[in-house]
Amino acid sequence: MKKFLALFFAAVCVSAACAQSPLEGKRIAVFGDSYVRNHREPVENTWHYKFAKKHGMEYFNHGRNGNCVAMDRARFGEAMYKRYTELPDSLDCILLIAGHNDAALLDSVGIDNYRLRLSELCNGLIERYPQANILFFTCWNGAGFDHNKFRQVVDATIDVCGRYSIPVFDAARRGNIYAHSDAFRAVYFQNNGIKDHAHLNAKGHDRFLPVAEAFILPYLTY
Repeated sequence: MKKFLALFFAAVCVSAACAQSPLEGKRIAVFGDSYVRNHREPVENTWHYKFAKKHGMEYFNHGRNGNCVAMDRARFGEAMYKRYTELPDSLDCILLIAGHNDAALLDSVGIDNYRLRLSELCNGLIERYPQANILFFTCWNGAGFDHNKFRQVVDATIDVCGRYSIPVFDAARRGNIYAHSDAFRAVYFQNNGIKDHAHLNAKGHDRFLPVAEAFILPYLTY
């Protein structure tokens, strides 16, 4: 009986070892705005933190509330096209999650300037991290998305990143996050979605995690 139990537990251990994620020990940095920093709730609630921990990855959060890709803001710091130099030197994966603040301030940012600065950011990351997988997640949609500045920024992001062969997840159109809906935000957004079209709560992050994971894994597990 003891021999049987020893063999059984050995088999369980082997099975567990075989089930270890191929991403175990890899280094992932998440870079962006309050979608990354998680606004007023703990970073540990975010889908990207949960993704990293699920797969045993070393996680670095470089989100900054109110931050833009293309424009410095006195209260919220240097734009991302400059700030990316703060990222760690050695990374296996970089997730960019950005664009919401640029869209909200597009009259000041300018769509041509956004495209130029995003191009600089893409090029800078590739030159600094030639072996890393770089992936971009856009902002959510919102009321009147087809005709507003958020669509301009999302479409510009897809176009510019495409020129650098950086994969983009169009969270505005494919995210399964209905940011335009008051009823949806009341369940899945911080502060019950009141005056908030950007920040998921823990339940919202859990909803988006499998969507994001399905997008990310093919690029990291080849």
